[in-house]
Amino acid sequence: MPTRLSLAGYGASWSTKRRVTVVTVTVVVLLAIATAVAWFTGRNNHPNTGPSPSASHSTSPAPGASAPAPGPGSGSVPRPPQISEPVAYAKAAAAMLWSYDTRATSHDQQLAGMQAWMTKEAKYADWASASGQVPDPLLWSRMADQDQHAAATVTEAHFPTAFKQALADDPPAITQAYVYVVTVNGKQTIAWKKGGGAEDRALTLAVQCRPQHDCTLAAIAPTVTQ
Repeated sequence: MPTRLSLAGYGASWSTKRRVTVVTVTVVVLLAIATAVAWFTGRNNHPNTGPSPSASHSTSPAPGASAPAPGPGSGSVPRPPQISEPVAYAKAAAAMLWSYDTRATSHDQQLAGMQAWMTKEAKYADWASASGQVPDPLLWSRMADQDQHAAATVTEAHFPTAFKQALADDPPAITQAYVYVVTVNGKQTIAWKKGGGAEDRALTLAVQCRPQHDCTLAAIAPTVTQ
């Protein structure tokens, strides 16, 4: 039985060091302590919530879904776009995370392509939260045996209510790290040799957008906040 990959929360555990950094340095200056803890703490590995191939009901991609543009040296992973607006960048990042092609991309290429989207500021980057979205090399190879690939359609993205309230309460706080919290909703379509399916997706990301610079990905929250 082929094993499907969900890049919507596979192995989403944050290291203690990175989790503390994100909470204390990035999010706490933007959100109330209780909200920050709820969003950006926890070591649990989130299980696949979507259907397995045998449980899928669709054998063709959903209308409107498309594969990401390839990035040189990273297989099917697209290069990060030159976007300076956090919501737009978060939408692009979520689409990248929900898209993959084991037919054209090795496990190492997938990780290298994703890492190119990350902020280079180590103080704010939580690479573990992003790399934890990708299965281990053995599972990836089994997916490749089944020609498994996925594409994404983003339907909506927004700043969560608590984040907007925190900005309204203390507008200058954002200028410390310029890290914005964005929740993205969409749909992922998955296909393999003998079938396929589609399922809704949601993801909360931390995106860094410093003035006069393109946005980058800082972290992926282990839970979704609307």
